[in-house]
Amino acid sequence: MHLPGRSFSYELQKRMVKAAVQGPFRESTERMQDLTGMSVPIRSLEEILQDAAQDFDAFYVERSPEPWQQTASILVTAVDCKGIPMVKPGKPQRSVRLTQGQKANRKKMATVAAVFTRAPWVRTPEQVVESLFRTDPKKVKQTGPLCPPRPEHKRVWASLVKGKASVIKEVVQEIQRRDPENHKTHVALTDGERALQILVSKKLKKLKITLILDLLHVLEKVWKAAHVFHPEGSPDAELYARLMSLRILEGNVSQVIKGLRQTVTKRNLFGAKRKTLLGVADYFHRNRHRMLYDEYLAQGLPIATGSVEGACKNLIKDRMERSGMRWTKSMAEAIVKLRALYLSGDFDSYWAFHIIRDQERLYPAGRWTVVVK
Repeated sequence: MHLPGRSFSYELQKRMVKAAVQGPFRESTERMQDLTGMSVPIRSLEEILQDAAQDFDAFYVERSPEPWQQTASILVTAVDCKGIPMVKPGKPQRSVRLTQGQKANRKKMATVAAVFTRAPWVRTPEQVVESLFRTDPKKVKQTGPLCPPRPEHKRVWASLVKGKASVIKEVVQEIQRRDPENHKTHVALTDGERALQILVSKKLKKLKITLILDLLHVLEKVWKAAHVFHPEGSPDAELYARLMSLRILEGNVSQVIKGLRQTVTKRNLFGAKRKTLLGVADYFHRNRHRMLYDEYLAQGLPIATGSVEGACKNLIKDRMERSGMRWTKSMAEAIVKLRALYLSGDFDSYWAFHIIRDQERLYPAGRWTVVVK
């Protein structure tokens, strides 16, 4: 028998939602059957989840900000994109696994955002290089704390339905909510996607935010250049990548660009090698104003998007990309919102807010009148 979502109390709905954002729907329904003895159809759970997510935007618009004086001095934002496997048109919405010869379903890109505060962490280029190339940290002279400061009041969220511009607009609103008087140092970390960089630059222009290119994406290009001359996994390739990374971190990206282009000319390279090196040089040239790493490190600013990369993994990959999973747009959007609340530590506060809003929808003011005789 199909049981609609309204057949369950708010407390039972809360338990089902929490279970569903952490693992497969079937595990959630089985858990509820163990607790209550009731068999909960997947269809009922899907209704509950979509109903539960409807107050997500209102919750974050109306909540009070943390006092800016009690949070760290650097306000960090990061934006990225992550694909979610979608149901193919005309195909069943749920399937246990792919059949033999069946290709994985197409993915739709969700825009992922993270906002948090963090204390400064001053480091030298040499320290960063040693940490990147896994050299014994005891051999590195430390001038500050060994571990990076932990993010404070971290909020992560994503949307499959809204466009990038809408999510970035929400990022701006979150920044203004947290630091309305612009007392903090604002930093925005992005990858090398030009369209996303242009959009972030445009939307955040009035906030005087320092735009930083994620160092991990820079390293991808560095290794590409290294493998033009040396085999993958070789000590020579690691030495080449280490030296180039150090030069970039020391603020010499212009010299690195010049050296790459001169190498192509002097060695008379052609074909794939020429294309790779010129591509790396062009990438660095295009992003050189966001690669002032010597200045960023001296100010204690973050230079890598570990926060949003982690958000992509925890928020989407770990839940949405399990074997055989495929999603409709509306169901994916609901799960992403609810999981974002859970990972941001806001789920319990949101649920209390959701109950109030749900009661207002069920019993709007003025709908019921009492007749006194």
